[in-house]
Amino acid sequence: METEWHVAGLTVGQVAERMKIAPSAVRWYADQGLLPHERVAGNQRRFFADVLCRVAMIRAAQRVGLSLGEIRVALDALPPRQPPTRQDWERLAAGLREVLNARIDEMFALLDAMTPQHPASAYPRG
Repeated sequence: METEWHVAGLTVGQVAERMKIAPSAVRWYADQGLLPHERVAGNQRRFFADVLCRVAMIRAAQRVGLSLGEIRVALDALPPRQPPTRQDWERLAAGLREVLNARIDEMFALLDAMTPQHPASAYPRG
């Protein structure tokens, strides 16, 4: 069964199940301000329709080594409480590409500094 990506009102457990992550991760992301939500009766969290997209972005950003602060800045550029548009995601991806390209350049510079016997051109850059 295909996951519906823009569902409002999901609980922590429902987000965790749909994204195949631990409920504690969902709570932690929410506590860090990455997943906007509201509290309902019983103090339970209910997430907005953008929650699954945000979790997917967080997970991808973590895999490429972005810091929590970098992830927060990227997510803050998205419209609050509503599913992002294609243009929102393209703008977000372009910003993340800039961050990642700068990080790659820094890594190559570090590698070059650690191995002065090899010319910089020995390391192909994609």
